[in-house]
Amino acid sequence: MSWGSATSARLKRLFLEGFSVMDIAEPLVSFDADRPAVGVASLLAGHGFDLVGVRIDGLVAGFARREELVGGLLGDYGHPFGPDDLVDESASLQEAIQSLGLNGRCFVTILGQVGAIITHSDLEKPPVRMFLFGMITILETYLTRTIRAAFPEGSLDGLVSPGRLAKAQALRSERARRSVVVDLLDCLQFSDKGQLFVKIPGVMEQLAPADIPSKSAALQAFRELETLRNNLAHAQEIVPTSWQRIVRFTLNLEKLLQIV
Repeated sequence: MSWGSATSARLKRLFLEGFSVMDIAEPLVSFDADRPAVGVASLLAGHGFDLVGVRIDGLVAGFARREELVGGLLGDYGHPFGPDDLVDESASLQEAIQSLGLNGRCFVTILGQVGAIITHSDLEKPPVRMFLFGMITILETYLTRTIRAAFPEGSLDGLVSPGRLAKAQALRSERARRSVVVDLLDCLQFSDKGQLFVKIPGVMEQLAPADIPSKSAALQAFRELETLRNNLAHAQEIVPTSWQRIVRFTLNLEKLLQIV
């Protein structure tokens, strides 16, 4: 399938702007700074919350960590919000993931005041999974289109390992049996396409802005994205096993999409 640049641009805009932090954010539980810390800790433990907002004069002015609340008043344990802690309610999922990647927390401002929170567990929600899978699919479409232009049908011998090529040929035969007509390239795995992509003259220069300095680094990135894509496709948890992959992908997403 070949997409024109206008179609590709619309799809990128759909996924980058179509999902926002409010699709996954949860209300931030907060208490006045003069509340007893131990009592607040007990309430947080009962709900499985690790962070709490600290209110001063009715407004959330900072946050506290549950494990620190061992005595005294809640305000004694308040931490100010850093610039990387906060994202606006209109921010994209990409910005939320980057905030979480920097310090493990992400607070959302609503009408200029902190009112919601995003944690790692929120990244398992359907909007995040749809966002990541969609962006990886757009990237794979670009890889396929570029490889097809560089390597005409029938020229893949010697470029892909015999074992992987045999698997692709078997898949193509099975699809043909079901009256689905595809070429061999469409039957290769994501990481196989990555190997072909880095063999195209000049592509490493395109990847340089995305902090991918070498072919080995590019191949590692493609393997990680394939693992993430497979976990997404099979409804497996993505945060415990793929968190660093998600962070790296989203950090470089804007740069990658400049070449797609």
